Amino acid sequence: MKNYLIIGGSSGIGKALTEQLAIEGYVYSTFNKNETKSNIPNVNYYHLDVTSSEIELNNLPEEVHGLAYCPGSINLMPFKRIKPAQFAEDFELQVNGAIKVIQKVLPNLKAASNSSILLFSTIAVQTGFNFHAQVAASKGAIEGLTRSLAAEFAPKIRVNAIAPSLTDTPLASKLLSTDEKKEANAQRHPLKSIGSAENIAELGVFLLSEKSKWITGQIIHADGGMSSIKS
Repeated sequence: MKNYLIIGGSSGIGKALTEQLAIEGYVYSTFNKNETKSNIPNVNYYHLDVTSSEIELNNLPEEVHGLAYCPGSINLMPFKRIKPAQFAEDFELQVNGAIKVIQKVLPNLKAASNSSILLFSTIAVQTGFNFHAQVAASKGAIEGLTRSLAAEFAPKIRVNAIAPSLTDTPLASKLLSTDEKKEANAQRHPLKSIGSAENIAELGVFLLSEKSKWITGQIIHADGGMSSIKS
């Protein structure tokens, strides 16, 4: 049985990833003070604030075969209204949080054979959208971190990222709060649908597993075709 650590595993993509990985192994999943942990077999839950200066991840197994860092935010507004502190807050959550966790768990990942790290970007990094400067700036850093760590950790640890389009999760609830908004957003994608947390989690399970053992340093777009197809 494999051991997996999911940061931010109590809602959205992190929760779906936790549920799917728990079928295959033991999962150590974190939640923050605003979330409620779920009762899923083979899952051990930890409270974790990734924005604190020191993070504690005690009682992890010696070997961790897969690490997924799932926390994110979607703060959309005109660039002129974004304060520098808001950029810094996003960076602290999405980039510094990932850095602190990876540094903490690195010995456990090195102890396992063919381990894998999974990070999350967004379609907005490679495809410019109005009002996405805040999220795209921090996720752009995640893409750079993905490629740099993939080079540094090879061949022992693989590092990849998923860059989704808008996905039907609690994080995107304001953007998909009505049937009309869901349909309008679905029509923007060549596949004419909104992605689900389960869709993204299935790709995440693959990237964390040995089935993807020849894949590293990749930013994989799961976006209904939006980043590469004009329809």
